[in-house]
Amino acid sequence: MLNDAWAPRLTARYLTGTARPAEGYLALTRLLHRALQAAAPPAVAVEVSTASGPVYAAAGGWACLSGQPAGPIAATAQTRFDLASLTKLIVTVPLVLLLDQRGGWRLDDPVARWLPGAPRSAVTIRHCLTHTAGLAAHRPYFASFSEPAQIKRAVIGELAGAVPGTVCYSDLGYLLLGWAVEECAGQPLDVLASRELTGPLGMTSTGYRPATGGLRGPSRRAGTAVGSAGLPAGASPAELTSIAATEADGDQRLTAGLVWGQVHDGNAFALGGVCGHAGLFGTAADVARFAAALLCPARHPVLGEPAITLMMSRQTTAAADDVRAIGWRLRPAGWGDWPPGTLWHTGFTGTSMLIAPALDVAVVLLGNGVHPARQPAAIARLRAGLHQAVRAALD
Repeated sequence: MLNDAWAPRLTARYLTGTARPAEGYLALTRLLHRALQAAAPPAVAVEVSTASGPVYAAAGGWACLSGQPAGPIAATAQTRFDLASLTKLIVTVPLVLLLDQRGGWRLDDPVARWLPGAPRSAVTIRHCLTHTAGLAAHRPYFASFSEPAQIKRAVIGELAGAVPGTVCYSDLGYLLLGWAVEECAGQPLDVLASRELTGPLGMTSTGYRPATGGLRGPSRRAGTAVGSAGLPAGASPAELTSIAATEADGDQRLTAGLVWGQVHDGNAFALGGVCGHAGLFGTAADVARFAAALLCPARHPVLGEPAITLMMSRQTTAAADDVRAIGWRLRPAGWGDWPPGTLWHTGFTGTSMLIAPALDVAVVLLGNGVHPARQPAAIARLRAGLHQAVRAALD
């Protein structure tokens, strides 16, 4: 816990004019305040939205605790967080569905068709989307290979032994999807994301590589050394103060140092910061715009109703413990009494997103729960408590 001189502040607001009373969100505000007092996580940003717009918003805490001679850097509603695996839902799934919508491919195409040099494989695009491709959950390729091209060849080579079937959550499948999207569309993933998704949705503060102005990141061997001002070497202080820091001296880099302004995930960093499984940064307000747009498929600026209906439909068997739609998980057990059809997903850095079409509500939680070290149990408690509080406020 921080000392009293650096007590974190939380700003919460309830937007009037909605049908639900503000009093129901007081428990949520208290919950967030307690989490920040314990620095678990150090910073947080939350938005609860309907199809008509935001209902509740809160943000505060510390974007960065480490290495600052003037003290911690405060987080605000404008702070951009490493969205981690929410990248899969915000970029990769919509782009895959958009290409299907435009006739560029079909979800049951072999993914190898769109990966030059790939071995023959029964794994389809749909298998990768639903985590049923039979691929490993994760491999630390960044520790074994010195060049992005080597990592790409290694990941594509995993298709040779993959046997599609049961659900196994896998970053590898979304790495493959990111490269397949680029091959099919003929453009880089970050360019497609900006032009086709974040731009039309008005997500003006969301993108890859935020501390480098969207340019290609440093060599993977450069690490994230901290300079004399306490900032990662070569980074702009003005850029970094609007970004939440993540882990210090963790296991996602080959060298020690604070990860700040660069994607936390080691494989994504080694690949230049733009991937299908991780790498996106954004604000809670932007992510809430993305989530709220899915609550009204008829007015979605990018995807048609058939694509959104497909995305939300169950793709894996009801008997499975990990029931999947397209990209999304179903059945948020432990998060409250959410109705059937509720979609949810989490990100390793402390992020999550839930969409409940039956209740016309979307919940976005962003946090730097791995800063300066990982706190998985505390973040799990916060996620559960937050969603339970929101569900109670809806009654």
